[in-house]
Amino acid sequence: MPLHILGPGLWFPPVYEAMEDGLLAIGGDLTTERLLLAYKKGIFPWFDGGTPLWWCPDPRFILLPAELKVSKSMQQLLKRKTFEFTINKAFDKVIHFCKTNKRKEQEGTWITDDVERAYNQLHRLGYAHSAEVWRNGELVGGLYGIRLGKVFFGESMFSLVSNASKYAFINYVNQLTSEGVELIDCQVYTEHLESLGAGMVDREYFINLLNKLTIQ
Repeated sequence: MPLHILGPGLWFPPVYEAMEDGLLAIGGDLTTERLLLAYKKGIFPWFDGGTPLWWCPDPRFILLPAELKVSKSMQQLLKRKTFEFTINKAFDKVIHFCKTNKRKEQEGTWITDDVERAYNQLHRLGYAHSAEVWRNGELVGGLYGIRLGKVFFGESMFSLVSNASKYAFINYVNQLTSEGVELIDCQVYTEHLESLGAGMVDREYFINLLNKLTIQ
């Protein structure tokens, strides 16, 4: 299918028109209105600077909170309260660490300056949230994403010390579960999240679930 080019109008093509790799559209902007519309439709931005690219892959990588896996070693860390866990205490620091912390499997980051500003604005408006873990008063791991209704759309995580991001993720999933969240969108496959219980589902199943659980 041809790649859709977005103009100034606030719209997205149907997700089933995405290309084989999940790329759906190019262009547009990162305004709050466009980003929220994208997430409600199961679409997310992912690009390495320049013009925004919008994706909706099939299959989709998700976690149902009831399927969260916690290894015995992580259970011990949680029991000992190895780290201090907080929510929304340092969103700006979390997204900046996600932007600047180098990963072995990535040459760069998709979190551009424009992305960082856009998601900080979403946080100020109450849509974007962060979970943090601290050691001796220093931020050592965390994650951030978007919350709409009973869905949390995970965006990125970082870890400066071993197991810090897992510690943040497990604690935050438990917190989200207590608040009624029923779906965590992990977007694309990572071995890290697979070890925590995430798995692939058909895009159609994901969209149907999304439509039931997000605020319309």
